[in-house]
Amino acid sequence: MPRASSKRKSSAPQNPPAVKSSNARSGTSTHLFYSGKAKAKEIENFFDKYANGGIIDPDGIVTLCKDLELEYTDVRILMLAWKLKAVKLGYFTQDEWETGLKTLQVNNLSKLKKAISELEKEVRTPPNFADFYSFAFRYHLTEEKQKNIDIETICELLNLVLGPQFRRQVDLLIDYLKVQSNYKVINLDQWLGIFRFCNEISFPDLENYDETQAWPLILDNFVDWLRENHR
Repeated sequence: MPRASSKRKSSAPQNPPAVKSSNARSGTSTHLFYSGKAKAKEIENFFDKYANGGIIDPDGIVTLCKDLELEYTDVRILMLAWKLKAVKLGYFTQDEWETGLKTLQVNNLSKLKKAISELEKEVRTPPNFADFYSFAFRYHLTEEKQKNIDIETICELLNLVLGPQFRRQVDLLIDYLKVQSNYKVINLDQWLGIFRFCNEISFPDLENYDETQAWPLILDNFVDWLRENHR
């Protein structure tokens, strides 16, 4: 086909920019589609590295911790479980893993190491930490219809979850829980009350603690114990 003269204006309409833009977008969308599929496959392969029988079990989490260079009891593993919205203590399902890692934009070990460092900052923001604190209790309800957690486990959780922020309060509360004999277990309302106590009550003077307010009885007893033994 002969080329048109440069001196002559063509009567044929030029391709409108929208057509070119549409083609460009189509190419980009195709690229993102295949890129997304590739990343999804990488996340799946990452899951398979630690999974046993279609689920990451406690042994798989131990291996993951070693690869992350973290202790199994490190609070950041609990934070990861929170981000994955894990339901069963010590287990990550494939759906939890894949959905959570997509949210974190992670598809391999090196990225997960970096993400966990950022995740800790995310959890420490006040709204997120309140949700994480509640999750920590619910995550440790290991039996169907279970509503309470034994004192020993509660002490470990308090040290792990609240200890870094409220060391003095937590240490004394753990001391109290270990010597008192009225409570063998803690429920969610009491657990949340402890968090509220640490956030709202001046310590160690306890000047703004009002027993007439809606505090769990165990905290009234704790305050009485403090006033008797740590004045």
